[in-house]
Amino acid sequence: NYIYIYIYSFFTFLSSKIMLVQAGRQISGLPKSKKTVKPKMTVNSSVKMSSSSIHSSTKSQIKSTVEISKYIDVANNLADAASKITLKYFRTKFDVEIKSDCSPVTIADRETEIAMRELLAVDCPGHSVFGEEHGIQFGSGEGSQFTWVLDPIDGTKSFITGKPLFGTLIALLHNGRPILGVIDQPYTRERWIGADGYPSTLNGQSISTRACSSLSHAYLYATTPHMFEGANETAFNRLRDSVRIPMYGCDCYAYGLLASGMCDLVAEADLKPYDYMALVPIIKGAGGVITDWEGKDLVWNPKRPTPGLSAKETAAELKAGWPGEVLAAGNAELHAKALAKLAFKL
Repeated sequence: NYIYIYIYSFFTFLSSKIMLVQAGRQISGLPKSKKTVKPKMTVNSSVKMSSSSIHSSTKSQIKSTVEISKYIDVANNLADAASKITLKYFRTKFDVEIKSDCSPVTIADRETEIAMRELLAVDCPGHSVFGEEHGIQFGSGEGSQFTWVLDPIDGTKSFITGKPLFGTLIALLHNGRPILGVIDQPYTRERWIGADGYPSTLNGQSISTRACSSLSHAYLYATTPHMFEGANETAFNRLRDSVRIPMYGCDCYAYGLLASGMCDLVAEADLKPYDYMALVPIIKGAGGVITDWEGKDLVWNPKRPTPGLSAKETAAELKAGWPGEVLAAGNAELHAKALAKLAFKL
């Protein structure tokens, strides 16, 4: 009898544990009978936008497909670190300096980029890093095939005047091609993430561009009309005069709006890789198209500078390889019509 009671009690206990586990899965939204498997994101395959932390070094041989998932957490950690600093300074009093190119820079810009570089030195020690405020640091070994491109505060003019349309831009390039991008607006708590070949998200929710195939119905953004001059100003004016409504003043936020289906075109000039590389996977992953004004892909694979050059000559050599004009559209048809209207040749 004691043996029977013991066996009965054991199976009763076991049954209650199973019921609790099943109930927990129902509450958490997990399936009853399947284990949760964290998918692996690789270029040109379909998976969810999630990952585990990266602490392993770059493998000695890069496979034909680049695993992106292990860098998703890195990019999110960079954005989190950046937001703590930018929010600390936003709408407070601080000094504003003017750089040699007449653009403003603040302590927030510099501190934010340093914080992101320090994290990358730990998580991705062999990778190259290029940032607006502290230039380029070339990687080593196989890791040099990867380049992180950082803009700590895209839209510094908006930032220093208290307008919450600035953003932190984070991109990862593999052999010059952007495979991962983040736009983070910390004040409004909006974060766009795109990875090559996967649906783009805003705060974890999938997004898509909207259907607009006519220039006469299109809403166009550019940061400022003053960014255009000479031939690109003439070209932009043709496009501007063809759309329903041209608007200005959003910086990187405009590209997030386009990816979210809120506007149709963004056309800009006088840009650097840190201004647009993060935008490429986000726009493409939402169904849009983004190129230079000749329809060429936005790629940039920086090479080590020629020895013996002056700082000015080194900067010119580095700059020679990147596009300066960018056109983003919600779909291929509208993009083709906008390109035709620009009719731009370098």
